[in-house]
Amino acid sequence: MADRIQKRTNRQKSFSGISSIILLPGFLSIFLFVSACSPGSSGDIELRVMTYNVRFDNPGDGQNAWVFRREAAATLVRGLSADLIGTQEMLKNQLDDFLERLPDYGYVGVGREDGRTAGEYSAVFYRRDRFEVVESDTFWLSQTPEVPGSKGWDAACERIVTRAIFREKSSGLELIFFNTHLDHVGQTARRESARLLVERISQLAEGRPVILSGDFNAPPGSEPIRVILDSGFLSDSRSLAGTVTGPDWSFHGFGLLPEEQRQLIDFVFVSRHFRVLEYRNIFERVNNTYHSDHNPVLVKLEINRR
Repeated sequence: MADRIQKRTNRQKSFSGISSIILLPGFLSIFLFVSACSPGSSGDIELRVMTYNVRFDNPGDGQNAWVFRREAAATLVRGLSADLIGTQEMLKNQLDDFLERLPDYGYVGVGREDGRTAGEYSAVFYRRDRFEVVESDTFWLSQTPEVPGSKGWDAACERIVTRAIFREKSSGLELIFFNTHLDHVGQTARRESARLLVERISQLAEGRPVILSGDFNAPPGSEPIRVILDSGFLSDSRSLAGTVTGPDWSFHGFGLLPEEQRQLIDFVFVSRHFRVLEYRNIFERVNNTYHSDHNPVLVKLEINRR
């Protein structure tokens, strides 16, 4: 595995949502939090982070197709005012739909097939009034992470990680955000992808607060999740939250999967810098469909700057 990342996307101060793409995957209505940097002497900063697997635009989904969900998806994000959103499975036209309906957000990310616009994005969206992008890049979950379109191990699909360093404008605080979508077939690929993630995070964090969001296609206790938690660097936000609401599963196949077969596979992991105030796993019916075949997940975090 390469020891450094060659920048795949522009090193830049901000990404305009109209000119480029990222949050908030998977990974997933959510909290009606008021976004604010806490004033006064506490020095604490609150933010809301979302992971949302939007389900790729598949006309074969019938009444659950993207054309019938896109307004509700934008309404959900707009109503929650999530600060950072890790998305998964987003195609270019879905990215454009988000940017058209959510003009207050910018994004970072690229298509996984060619490092430009082809294939699914693991895009991260951010509130442009609150954050600026210090730098961002994409690497592939494979034995050749810097090669666009590369597949790793026994993976069925190309898999990527979008990474960005964000600076909060009002405080100058920097945090580093990773967003991904692990393979749905390859067991070896999921394990080795988790190892590569941990390696890259340890190399790149440089003392900054870290958030990792995504659809991991693996439930709690599985090998990929253990690799992440055993690193000692990241914790599952659900296990730390002061308040937890919603089901204990996130994938439901548009409500068709029997409940006993549903699993929690969408996560937000955080470094020790964060206190997790609230966690909400959103399962909602919207007209004749749902927000996705996965539940969006939102966590309310606090960073202690003292």
